[in-house]
Amino acid sequence: MVRTPFHLVEVSPWPLVGAVGGLGLTVGLAVWMHGGSMVVMEVAGVLIISTMLFWWRDVVREGTYQGFHTSFVVRGLRFGMILFIVSEVCFFFAFFWAYFHSALSPVYELGSVWPPVGIKTLNPLGVPLLNTLVLLASGATVTWAHHSIIGGVHKDGFWWLFFTVVLGVYFTKLQLQEYSVTSFSASDSVFGSVFFVATGFHGAHVMIGSIFLGVTLFRHWEYHLSSSHHFGFEAAAWYWHFVDVVWIFLYINIYCWGS
Repeated sequence: MVRTPFHLVEVSPWPLVGAVGGLGLTVGLAVWMHGGSMVVMEVAGVLIISTMLFWWRDVVREGTYQGFHTSFVVRGLRFGMILFIVSEVCFFFAFFWAYFHSALSPVYELGSVWPPVGIKTLNPLGVPLLNTLVLLASGATVTWAHHSIIGGVHKDGFWWLFFTVVLGVYFTKLQLQEYSVTSFSASDSVFGSVFFVATGFHGAHVMIGSIFLGVTLFRHWEYHLSSSHHFGFEAAAWYWHFVDVVWIFLYINIYCWGS
């Protein structure tokens, strides 16, 4: 047997199950949108959620109990997370491009003005400002949690991480309330489309980040993280800071400048 510092993964069913679930979700959505049954979509959703739960469970076991996450493996995970965040930057860049393409040179169909005629924008000093403060506060709490973990202060790390998750859930609640009072919809010109797609995908990222941090919170409670071995938390913190930065750009450009 050849010894290697890299983790040679064992045979796992979850990539195949996840792929089948992804294909089934696409087909199921198409069937449902054409008036068909939701059974295929529901089964695919169960497969995807099962893949997430059991695959992540296996990764946690490999890194926490089996000791497979050596320094070489962790370095690879770091590069992987960095590339993932870069891909997310490109993802949101497309939305900002679409927004500024129409905002800086509004066409005749939009009334040659921005925001388009008939669009009553949201007050940037209302709920959007509160959401901004909530996310900035969550960025601070997750940073304090990181310093507590590095310093070996388990209790402080738990509570700062707990406050971060609570702030993330509170942000989602506020955004849902904001959507319920908007005077325009996603079908109201390019402004409505870009607004709801950009802020909606950001909201989805906040929910994913909250789950990511929630899993990390549970792992921290179970003493899976140490001052020298806690990349799972670092990945969640990087993702959360990315979500914060995207929101700042959304707030400045869409809520403030765009109104």
